[in-house]
Amino acid sequence: MRRWWLWALVAALLVVNVVAFFHAWRFTHFVEAGGPRTQSPERVSAAQKLMLLLTGVRNPKPVNEGVPTFPYQSVFIKSPNGRLAAWYGPVVGRRGTVALFHGYTSNKSKLVTEAAYFRQLGYAVLLVDFAGNGGSEGYQTTVGYREADDVAAVVRWLQRQPDTGPLVLYGPSMGAVAILRSESELGVRPAANILGCPYGSMLQTAQNRFASMHVPSFPMAYLLVFWGGVQNGFWAYGLKATEYAPRITTPTLLLWGEQDARVTRAETDAVFSGLRGPKQRQDFALAGHEPYWRKQPALWQQTIAGFLTQLSAGGKHPATGLPQPVAAYLSRNPYPRIFVKVSPSDIGGAEY
Repeated sequence: MRRWWLWALVAALLVVNVVAFFHAWRFTHFVEAGGPRTQSPERVSAAQKLMLLLTGVRNPKPVNEGVPTFPYQSVFIKSPNGRLAAWYGPVVGRRGTVALFHGYTSNKSKLVTEAAYFRQLGYAVLLVDFAGNGGSEGYQTTVGYREADDVAAVVRWLQRQPDTGPLVLYGPSMGAVAILRSESELGVRPAANILGCPYGSMLQTAQNRFASMHVPSFPMAYLLVFWGGVQNGFWAYGLKATEYAPRITTPTLLLWGEQDARVTRAETDAVFSGLRGPKQRQDFALAGHEPYWRKQPALWQQTIAGFLTQLSAGGKHPATGLPQPVAAYLSRNPYPRIFVKVSPSDIGGAEY
């Protein structure tokens, strides 16, 4: 009898791991065939949830939908992950350049609205498809880990271009995590970051997906993270924005939607509190895990413009080394929206 139970337990563990391995592969490897991808977990029925748990997501390679209405040129950038496709939109008399990086299962065409507003503010823009997405090579994603190498490759490319000016990195969700890792571990040093809803860790984002379906996350979330890392050649449990943040001294604007079911307030608080450079935070009461300009366009534009205006102002504060208007603005706006550490050693290395 005991031997029967032992074999049953071994068989159950084997089945669970096979299912987790299959799910992890579907999450991180796109298929070439077109067609719709699986709906968001929050939108599927109970029967669809059961089928999803058994079969995994359908994950076709994201395809760009449309092109910018502003003048641009297509460029290709070499990355360790393959050739990246990007749209480069210069402006006359630019104040700087914004490089835009998309989220999971997305592409650069989803960032056209943001890019157009940055151009309106006087910034050239570079919209990038991560490897495996849109027009870039490959069919694989690591949800922020190897995408950090793409960020670093893009920054190197922009640094070789004439008149790039101060460089701002913009990214939601996976794009935000890739930016944080590129600065924390790969030595990227932009003038500023604008980050939307970075998840706290790979494990946490997997757990959140199960929570959004009202399904227990143990043990599947843990196995998904483990096998996803094994399949893609990295330790996925170590992919943690909360651990990257304390190594970031770049001035950073952090954005989050209060209705976000995929990135929690606790994760956002942890990332924000860890950032060591000048920082500003804006929460959007009406928005979820989505572009914030959709639900609250005026607040989004006001926040972006205010942050960039303060960063581009001249004159330095003697104690912080920040531009005078930035120091004054930060001192007037305490947490939760604004916090700044004034130690010069904390700010060293950032560019303005």
